Amino acid sequence: MASRLVTQLGTHSVAGASAGDLADQIRALILDGRLTVGERLPSERALAAELRRSRSTITRAYDALESDRYVTRLHGGGTRVALPNSPGTVTELDDDASIDLSIASMDSTPGLYDATVRSLPRLAALRGTSGYSLQGLPELRDAVAARFSQRGAPTSAEEIMITSGALNAVNLILTAFGRRGERAVVEQPTFPHALDALQLHGYRMLPTPVDVQGWDAGHLLDLLLRARPHVGYLIPDFHNPTGATLSDEDRSRIAATARSSGTRLIIDETTAELDIDRGWTPTPMGAFGPHVITVGSMSKIAWEECEWAGSVRSEPTSSVCSPYGRRSSSARLCSSSASPSSCSPTCPHSWPMCASVCEPDVTRSRPGWATSRASRCPRHPEASPRGWTSAGLHPHDSPSPLASTGSSCRRDPASRPAACWRDG
Repeated sequence: MASRLVTQLGTHSVAGASAGDLADQIRALILDGRLTVGERLPSERALAAELRRSRSTITRAYDALESDRYVTRLHGGGTRVALPNSPGTVTELDDDASIDLSIASMDSTPGLYDATVRSLPRLAALRGTSGYSLQGLPELRDAVAARFSQRGAPTSAEEIMITSGALNAVNLILTAFGRRGERAVVEQPTFPHALDALQLHGYRMLPTPVDVQGWDAGHLLDLLLRARPHVGYLIPDFHNPTGATLSDEDRSRIAATARSSGTRLIIDETTAELDIDRGWTPTPMGAFGPHVITVGSMSKIAWEECEWAGSVRSEPTSSVCSPYGRRSSSARLCSSSASPSSCSPTCPHSWPMCASVCEPDVTRSRPGWATSRASRCPRHPEASPRGWTSAGLHPHDSPSPLASTGSSCRRDPASRPAACWRDG
């Protein structure tokens, strides 16, 4: 059976390729995430046999990759994928020369002002309280639960905790359940601040590739069964930054495999409501089992200032009345991160409105974005994003989010395109 490297390369595409061309093709697979950091590559002898090339050609290709720090080689330990780790730079933005992609958010959703005005009586009624709630405002928990139920994951308010944003929710879950030194499955590329949170809690990353075509489900399932990681962090809807959506069939397989391997899945649905023209609505991952914990936020569908309106959804077996609820509530007390009730009353009024307004709003903005992208980032192939946070840009020749930062897409065609797709 062919190795993953040869499957990704394709024997026809490397037929007659020089050592330099072969190294370039392997480098491209590493940069766009199809070969993951730490993955073991075939030995020189094995790869030469698979590709029917001389061993000296393979040796020179591996030498070139090693000199550029795209692989590491250890006697007795084989050849493994790596990435050059250089500090990121922040570019000063000029409105005439760059597109700022450091913030994946739109202007506030139309109607948010009216929703805020309608919430004022409820806010006035809260003035006699402390203004903080460990579980969140009851009517907001009801609204979040109702939305999950509408999407196919029956949910009660008792299964919902309101947080100060999705990233705060991830940190609370890791504080409650985290085990330092354990492994965590993460997509490559993915939301970089989630990686920061996992690293802060002492996790070792196990990357699995995602590109604009979607997930390598076979690789992810094999990783879950072989490594049995403690947690997995996935973005199955309008994946950040590729815009891919995981199919219902793969959701079911991944959830079942994670359950059998003892892996708790943290599913980030911050981008789940950003549909433009996907044409179908997947079942929420939370519907596939109690080992799935879902986090979300209103920062994308309403306004970035609504980032305080995040949430955690968990099944009754790990909910508010269970050890999970007690442990997460204790984590909130220790971190002084209870939900601010002064902000929450707006959300029950704006939540039903945001999803219906968001789709036509982002659809109208897409042609302008496509024109700007084509004129300012001409090196990138055209693509039509299905979700708003997908820029429709391909990450070739760009460092992975595991090792890079970026904030803008420069007009200069010689500039590195990392900043064109990395979402801050």
